[in-house]
Amino acid sequence: MNKTRAQFSSRFGFLMAAAGAAVGLGNVWSFPSMAANNGGGAFLLLYLVMAFILAYPALMAELTLGRYAQSGVIQAMSRVGGPGTAGRLGAAIGVLAILTACLGQAFYAIVTGWLIGDTLVPLLDLLGLETWATRLDEAGFWKDWWLASLAMLVTVGVVLAGVNKGIERWSKRLMPLLIVLMLALILVVMTLPGATAGLAAYLVPDVSRVSGQLVVDAMGQAFFSLSIGVGAMVIYGSYLSREASLPRTGAQVMFIDMGVAFIAGLLIVPSMFVADELGVDIFDANGQLQSSSTLLFDVMPAMFAQLGGLGAGLEVLFFALLAIAALTSMFPVLEVPVATLVETGRVSRRWATLLMGAVIFAISTLILMHFDPLFGWAITVTITYNMPLIGALVCLYVGWLLSRNAKLQELRRGAPEIEDTLFWKLWPWYIRFVCPVLPLVVLFNGLSG
Repeated sequence: MNKTRAQFSSRFGFLMAAAGAAVGLGNVWSFPSMAANNGGGAFLLLYLVMAFILAYPALMAELTLGRYAQSGVIQAMSRVGGPGTAGRLGAAIGVLAILTACLGQAFYAIVTGWLIGDTLVPLLDLLGLETWATRLDEAGFWKDWWLASLAMLVTVGVVLAGVNKGIERWSKRLMPLLIVLMLALILVVMTLPGATAGLAAYLVPDVSRVSGQLVVDAMGQAFFSLSIGVGAMVIYGSYLSREASLPRTGAQVMFIDMGVAFIAGLLIVPSMFVADELGVDIFDANGQLQSSSTLLFDVMPAMFAQLGGLGAGLEVLFFALLAIAALTSMFPVLEVPVATLVETGRVSRRWATLLMGAVIFAISTLILMHFDPLFGWAITVTITYNMPLIGALVCLYVGWLLSRNAKLQELRRGAPEIEDTLFWKLWPWYIRFVCPVLPLVVLFNGLSG
């Protein structure tokens, strides 16, 4: 074990950092859009089911793997697999997780750049700098490129500062601010016309919309919102104190994540119906959203524009909230490849961060250059397929190749009574037989149906 390995300085620091990894655009962008397009409450229920029966056990597998191996996903999977073929396959799975993290970070940087831009435009208008606001609001490759580069620069700066002075410090500041802003905006939106209809659409299940593809989307969303399948929770587990209770900490992360996803839906879905009430065209003839991928960037500014001066202030707060959520998720995803390079002992943290930041930004640039074919493809490959698949494979390794005694001893470090709990009676069996198989079954049935 690496005795000089960084650790989070407190349980609250870990919870805010892990929640920052989990609470991101998956909660406030992807989740509400999918809910609005897939039967509202029906999608919400499926998401909650998938979070409990798949995402939480997989989250626990990744946290346990990371703290046991005291390393990132490649070395951890290789160590559990052993010196033979299983070890090499484990390392290959780790490489796939790193590649998925880089691809996810690349499209995340673009979206985060949009959010930064949509925060600055109304702010510049409020400050009387209309010329600058107009320039920044002009669509085009270079605007998106500069804004994505700004998002990556902020992320690189935080990761350069390290686990404690960078990721933990900023997560402890930004996560509480995110939740306060979201709750304040919900109170305002609920007073606007159309919000009640949106609330009903969000909370009342439309079972006629349930399909195999909806189950696939709900599963992918559950993994995406908890950052499972990219190695982020493995690396965070390796930074977690040995005295912390893994089951309790994992449950706290999951409930924070699900809570924020739920209240994000309370904000976004009613806001869409408010926009519709104000005359903003958001649905097509079939009742589907015009474009779920650009929903927040087309619909929400149009809605705020209908509200006059109040709308301008709300728009700044709304997109600042989203930018915070996006940035707190970018920090751990960049940490995944950075920590992997540092673990080789050949590259310093400084150069690993700069190198991986440059590589990921190069991928972002490629996506921007060929936006129509690559942007949606990157999202689908990352969220719908790779993250559940890698999460299932990690469960397979932790379930079958990490011995029952090794798992028990790791869990006992922070929870001496764990052997007598229902969690220990179910979880080792569950990650052996259910978590490695169920995601593949859901994917196969969803795609074939």
